[in-house]
Amino acid sequence: MSGLLLGLLLPFAGTVAGAACVFLLKDSLPGMLQKALLGFASGVMVAASVWSLLIPSIELSGAEGAWAVMPATVGFLAGMGFLLLLDHITPHLHLDSKNPEGPRSRLSRTSMLTLAVTLHNLPEGMAVGAVMAGVLTQSADLSAAGAIALSIGIAIQNIPEGAIISMPMLAEGNNKTKSFALGALSGIVEPIGAIITLLLAAYVTPVLPYLLAFSAGAMLYVVVEELIPESATGRHSNIGTIGFAVGFALMMILDVVLG
Repeated sequence: MSGLLLGLLLPFAGTVAGAACVFLLKDSLPGMLQKALLGFASGVMVAASVWSLLIPSIELSGAEGAWAVMPATVGFLAGMGFLLLLDHITPHLHLDSKNPEGPRSRLSRTSMLTLAVTLHNLPEGMAVGAVMAGVLTQSADLSAAGAIALSIGIAIQNIPEGAIISMPMLAEGNNKTKSFALGALSGIVEPIGAIITLLLAAYVTPVLPYLLAFSAGAMLYVVVEELIPESATGRHSNIGTIGFAVGFALMMILDVVLG
């Protein structure tokens, strides 16, 4: 039980730690550092999607030959479609963007920034919940160590993300305490999403391969739609690429060594 609680709370703790950087930094993150951190987060999420989610989904399908990949394919596309739908129906504002996305709204820029980050964090919570469910149902291809490795990887990439989130809140005119609170609370959706996914998968075991792939699709949507474009635009885009390589390698090592 303690391992389960640790796995559920680690990603949120990473976001809180990152948001606390607002008390240490004067104004905003340097552009090159922000690109490196965005690239790093992208690398972690891509590696986690492959090693911790898609490969186990295929191995747990129970089918043979070409049919073994069907649950992963269906779940992956459904996860992509789910985030695409949320992207269209939720008013939100991406970092360094002046134009809100989604339906028109009278929400403040701060509120829309928070919603954008909440959309970003939801798939990560779902991923942790799906893997934890696999461990609780004693699926042979999912271990407690592997689940903790995924939580650690997401928590590590949530630290720079928390800083990237809280600093724009400060730039919008909020004081440091409010900026920290908004940045930290944006991560609360992760344990909530994890618990919902955990309960669903625990009681409907046959859907576990689909949920694993669904979480992967949702995470990769965020990477392709938001993180990579933001790390690759403007000058010094190669810094984002280097960050991606480091993040990918770190998550791959964590999954293989601990999993």
